[in-house]
Amino acid sequence: MGRRTPKTIDGNRINVRLVKSPIGFNKEQAKVVQGMGLRRIGHSVELPDTDATRGMIHKVRHLVVVE
Repeated sequence: MGRRTPKTIDGNRINVRLVKSPIGFNKEQAKVVQGMGLRRIGHSVELPDTDATRGMIHKVRHLVVVE
């Protein structure tokens, strides 16, 4: 069995940009930011529009901006 690609909603992708440092917040939130691939303030990544991605964005919505 190979790797399964996550199902995307209509094949769309989301741009997420880190606008606030996770320092001083819950360590779990810092792990979520790292898991999304965000490294520093101002860094942006393009992620698949899946339920899991939306849940991660919701968890750190005070630290990121969706473009």
